[in-house]
Amino acid sequence: MTKIGIITGSTRPGRNSLQVAQWVKGLADQREDAEYEIVDIAEFNLPLYNEPISAAYSQNYVTPEAIPWSKKIAELDGYVFITPEYNHGITSALKNAIDYLYPEWNNKAAGIVSYGSSGGVRAAEALRVVLAELQVASVRTHPAMSLFTDFVNMNEFKPADLHAASVTTLLDQVVAWSTALKPLRNNG
Repeated sequence: MTKIGIITGSTRPGRNSLQVAQWVKGLADQREDAEYEIVDIAEFNLPLYNEPISAAYSQNYVTPEAIPWSKKIAELDGYVFITPEYNHGITSALKNAIDYLYPEWNNKAAGIVSYGSSGGVRAAEALRVVLAELQVASVRTHPAMSLFTDFVNMNEFKPADLHAASVTTLLDQVVAWSTALKPLRNNG
């Protein structure tokens, strides 16, 4: 069965990404088309990227924390990134986690669920550019939540009802694309 990781995009105390990821997982668990799991980047405790050789050229990771991170990302067929917007971009923690790996990401599909003062749309667009370099196909549908209307006091997630339909469409696309890309992963 297709395995989709719902990746949190923040590690800071009081973060909202875990609440959003849990909500997406709750919607995903109502489906029977894939296995879904939350992949919380905070649990991997990745230090600031400092590998001597880029992951594009070697998977002989010297950072001990990179090894379980590599195994987790490699076993997944696709992803849903939960990204807040920090200063018009993705968080440094998310970029750091992404940069640790290369072939583990290749020929897979991803959806993006964002949030921020402007729905996190600038972070989502920045993430799409990064994913393209990693040979990850990002799907079109993009649920974008506002800190002002989808959170109480900017910290308690209470999404508007309309977002559930958007997440459903995103999951449809991520599963379809992840399945379609499987022959490339098997031959790559």
